[in-house]
Amino acid sequence: MASTEVTRLLKQAYQDEIETVMNYMSNSIVLDGVRAEEIKESLQTDIQEELGHAEQLGERLKQLDESPPGSGEFEAHQHSLQPPADTTDVLSVIEGVIEAEEDAISTYRDLIDAAEDANDPVTEDLAVTLLADEEAHRTEFRGYRKEYKND
Repeated sequence: MASTEVTRLLKQAYQDEIETVMNYMSNSIVLDGVRAEEIKESLQTDIQEELGHAEQLGERLKQLDESPPGSGEFEAHQHSLQPPADTTDVLSVIEGVIEAEEDAISTYRDLIDAAEDANDPVTEDLAVTLLADEEAHRTEFRGYRKEYKND
């Protein structure tokens, strides 16, 4: 039986991944301009990875006799990742991605700790794997931010 904290964090991470997919998709569609193309392509690639994360988290919840949350339980939190009014404002999207990745990193670190405390090495291992992916995404978008701030 999973600890309540492990379950809570798995559900939070699942919802965060689904929200990220939604926002990455919206931003990859609405951004305009030559300079936006690389960011749009990166977001489109990351959509599939984030969706895969959600699937893995949902499967882990199922293995723990829990269910991933449906849309009725959904609460949006990624205010900084909303599509910009100025569709050429690529930097605001980059900043929003970095913030979302930092939130995910924090959640996965908390999940690692909770899973370790609960003696749940399977969840801990999953969280470590997903943490590595999120840190790689953050590094990629930090690079984009440097490039955009230097222009």
